[in-house]
Amino acid sequence: MRGYEELYVAFIYYFNIERDYFECHEVMEALWLEEGRNPIFQGLLQLAVGLYHHRNGNVSGSIKLFSQGIAKLEAQPDILHGIRLQKLVEDARVYVEKLNRLEEEPFEFYDLDIEVTDPVLEDLVEEMKLNPPEKEE
Repeated sequence: MRGYEELYVAFIYYFNIERDYFECHEVMEALWLEEGRNPIFQGLLQLAVGLYHHRNGNVSGSIKLFSQGIAKLEAQPDILHGIRLQKLVEDARVYVEKLNRLEEEPFEFYDLDIEVTDPVLEDLVEEMKLNPPEKEE
């Protein structure tokens, strides 16, 4: 797909457009296995699963997955694989801080966004909006 794996584009699509973090996990896990267990892909997967857990009320699971994802991604470049990775890492850190104070300062679940920096990737995600991928059964 013009420089990006279809599974990677699907991950961005499910994360930013559909907000379906379970599907994010499914497609990124397939890509992670296909690409030789790249820790960057695993870190992205873990951030998505952190959101999935929080949305479903599993705060401790959310903190754990967010923390693991941040640890894998924090030393990476700011912009990588067509996205502003370090903005996502910083947003995830803020989320974990809020989760750690949840009992004193409750907050509603909210989505994170992955800022796409590459116009090619942005176009591929837009194309996927017009022709969404079929979800794995």
